[in-house]
Amino acid sequence: MHQPQNDREVAKRIPRSEVRRRLIAAAAEAFAESGYSDATVDDIALRAGFTKGAVYSNFGSKQGLFAAVLEDRSTSERDRLLQAPARSADEVAAFVAGVVAESITEDEQRGRLGLEFAARAARDPAARQSWGPLRRTQREAAERAIREVAARSGLELSIDPSVAALVLHCLTNGLSMEHLADPEQVDSTAIKRAIAALIEAITHSESERRS
Repeated sequence: MHQPQNDREVAKRIPRSEVRRRLIAAAAEAFAESGYSDATVDDIALRAGFTKGAVYSNFGSKQGLFAAVLEDRSTSERDRLLQAPARSADEVAAFVAGVVAESITEDEQRGRLGLEFAARAARDPAARQSWGPLRRTQREAAERAIREVAARSGLELSIDPSVAALVLHCLTNGLSMEHLADPEQVDSTAIKRAIAALIEAITHSESERRS
């Protein structure tokens, strides 16, 4: 564990991007171990080697830091989705379904934390101020990824990309919840089938358009 550093010293010697990266990594560990409610700003800052002032100056609040943790994981997933092969609709659907299924089944902690924070945001205005913008950002990122993958793969959506992003976003979150509740039935195979079926239903290839 790093020794806490004075915030002014941090500002002089460590790039802001590195401070944020270390705080997000430490927060991810703390939230995974203790849950959102029991993880403390002091503990997170200590893990990262800073004072709690670094948390507030970079993220504004514990809620803001938590949102940054989820956003960081979502960004990693989006970057992987952008590696989808620029080939057939079936291949794109299989690739995207695999990435989503792996994210849900191999990172169950994100699903649990998401549920915990969503429940908190429903009754805590401070939490809701972080939760709403995060979800909006995730949907917008999903829409950009859908547009880029579709364009690169020669696929055409049968619905507006913003609607496709909303549907895929909601399906992914629902599958995550169902996997946590019933992992034997809603396993990786079931998740892949559901995601692939949605993608196949809302896309068609250039050759299909000509036929």
